[in-house]
Formats: sequence, structure tokens, C-alpha cells
Amino acid sequence: MSINFEKATFKDFENIPGYDMMQRADYYYEFLEYMKSRGRHHYRLQNNTGCGSVMNVGETAPKDYISFVTSDYLGFTQHPKVKQAAIDGIEKYGTGTAATPLIGGYYSFHNELEAKIASFFGRSRDESVVFTTGYTANSATLQILLQKEDIAIVDMAVHASVYEGCILTNRKTFPHNDLDALEMILQASQEKYRTKLVIIDGVYSQDGDMAPIKEIYRLVKKYNAYLMIDDVHGIGILGRTGRGTIEDTGLLHHVDIISGTFSKTFGHLGGYIITHKTLANFIRFQSRQQIFSATAPPSSTGIIKALELIDEEPHWREQLWRNIDYFKKELNGMGLDTGTTCSAIIPVKIGDPHITGDVGRQLIEQGIYTNPIIYPAVARKDARIRMSVMATHQKEHLDKTLNAFEDMSKKFPITRIKKRFKK
Repeated sequence: MSINFEKATFKDFENIPGYDMMQRADYYYEFLEYMKSRGRHHYRLQNNTGCGSVMNVGETAPKDYISFVTSDYLGFTQHPKVKQAAIDGIEKYGTGTAATPLIGGYYSFHNELEAKIASFFGRSRDESVVFTTGYTANSATLQILLQKEDIAIVDMAVHASVYEGCILTNRKTFPHNDLDALEMILQASQEKYRTKLVIIDGVYSQDGDMAPIKEIYRLVKKYNAYLMIDDVHGIGILGRTGRGTIEDTGLLHHVDIISGTFSKTFGHLGGYIITHKTLANFIRFQSRQQIFSATAPPSSTGIIKALELIDEEPHWREQLWRNIDYFKKELNGMGLDTGTTCSAIIPVKIGDPHITGDVGRQLIEQGIYTNPIIYPAVARKDARIRMSVMATHQKEHLDKTLNAFEDMSKKFPITRIKKRFKK
């Protein structure tokens, strides 16, 4: 079998008929070398400084770039109070936990973190479970809650961790934010399955758009199902007090399961589940990640301070939104298509994946570090440059990037919006 490298994507190499694991790996290596030779390989670049709006990147010829590749939206990975809290945790407890939570790895700072994240959502301490990563918060929880008698009904744009979590159960997907399709599946599933769990994101990671939570919640309860919302890109950013996409709907205490991560707004690593206390207890003692994986390290005490800063220093969220609004308005003013984003995730849709790679290369050459996103992360004809805006981006960072996109829009056939916005 021959794969056309000029039109290939990563997914084409997952399972090649007649190729064993080593042959697939060898062929994939050839493809990556081809991509590198054309300047289209923008993945696993070496960062030499911490997260930030400017980062030093590169192994052989490192240089500083304006960065839009991290989800440290409020800049808390570099906040002095967050760093000091993490240092204090290490000084008190050491660098690791060396055990799983069930057999010796559950420390007082874990208890404090569970209490703090529960309180953040207005819940009691026994309604939260903390995981070592946000990915496993989803995958491990779903694998233990849903079995072959149950069904997961998922928006097609949910995170890969949700799909992995559904491998032991039945799964139906509905087109992104399509309420009619969701209702049809709920109707058809009513008498067929024991547990019906609808799973959506609050903010979707590629388009940065929001779910119609109120409408989905109404449908879920109409058909006696449960609702899980993964709000990793909304928490700390959206909502009147930064409690995410659910806060302003009045449903913060009604959604059955809220999942999230500490690796974005809170500037660390880890994940959490907020749910009913009996369900939380079941997850603690039944999920494989809770049973067999070591707990988060003592530096997690930095998360506790980050949670407090959401309320103590709201100016970070306010500055982030000033940056988002300015950046998006100016991109749209050039006629560039940022889709339906209403978050800190701003895509510039280009369409063709290889043109997207070329744009990504030229942005790098101009000192701007972004993520070209292609199939299978998005549809084949919906490739884009994806950017995460931070509160710590300065206006000159945004303006330099805007000037680069204006230059790119003249060189490449980039998707245009029909209505042009005034600057």
C-alpha cells in the first residue's frame, strides 16, 4: 500500500493493511521526515522556558517566540503566589507521594484540594474526587460508571478522553450542538438501556464555542437521563465569578457530573470530578486510576492557591477578556474566519491542511508560535491555526500576530467570512 504524503494525515498510519507494528512505525517515520523537510512539522517542539505569552523554543537554534500554544489562560503557572505555594508543599511533604490513594498515597493536601475544588463549585468536600490528570478524570470515571447495559450519548466534538472512557459501554454520537438529533437518540434509548448519560463539553477545544447547556439539560431530564459536562476550557474564564459555562445558567448545583482539569486555568496538573456524594465515593473506590495510579505530588498545593486567586485577583480574567475581544475583532476585521468562538480559544480557519501547515511555518519564521490543527482533530476541510489567548499577552504581542496574519491572508487562499467587520 502506498500513501500519498502530500495528502496524508496522522490517522492514515494508525492501521495499514498488511503492515505489522514495526513496518507501520517505519513508514510513519518516513512521513514525519517528509513533513519536516517542508517545514510543516510543528509538533513536539522543545520549550526552554516555562509557560507564558513569550517562550524560548527550539533545540538547535533556540529563540523567543510570541506563544499561543498553552492553555495557561490566566498566567498562573508563573504567578509568584502559586509558585510559592507549590514550593511550600514540596518543602513540607517532599517531591512525591509514592503510593496510590487507597494504600498510603492519600495526604492532607489531597483532602484540602478536594475540599477546595468542591467549595469552588458550592459543593461539600465529599462531592469531589481528584485525579492525577484531567484525561483520566474523564476516562477512568466513565469506564467504571458505564457498562454494557448502559449508553453514553456524546456530542461528536467531545475530548478524546471521553471517547476512551466509553470503550466498555454503548455509545451514540450526535452532530455538534444538534438538539434535534440529541432528542431523537434520547427517545430511542429510553427503554433500551439502564443508564443514559449525555456527555458534552462546556467549551469545545477546537472551535472555542459553547454548548447550549440549558436546552440540553431540559432534554436530558425530560427523558430521565443524566448529564456530564467537561468544562476544562470554561472554568476560571467564563461565568460571573469564573465558575465556567454552567455558572450563569443557574444549573451549577443540578448538573450530575462536572469534570475539569488543573492543567489549564489553575496552572498545574491533575483533574477532578464534581458529583453526588454517593457517586463520588463509588468512583474513589472503584475507578482503576484511583486504585492503581499514584496520587498527585505535593506541588499540587499550588492549585489550592490558584483556586483562591480566581476570587482574590479577578483582574486577570478581566484582562484576558480585553485581549480576547481585541484580538478576535481585529482578525474578523481582516475578513478572517474565527468561527463561533466565545472563549480564549481563537481559531483562524484556513481549510486545506497543507496550506495550514505552510501558514504555521511562516508564522514560526516571523516569531509566532501557534498550533496548526488538521484531521483527525478537525474535519479534513476544516484545518485551522488554533490559538490560546492569555491574560499576559501584551498589545504589542497581539498586534505583531495580527500583522503576520494580514500578510498571510495576502499570500495564501485562506477561508474568508462573508461579512467583513469594521475595525
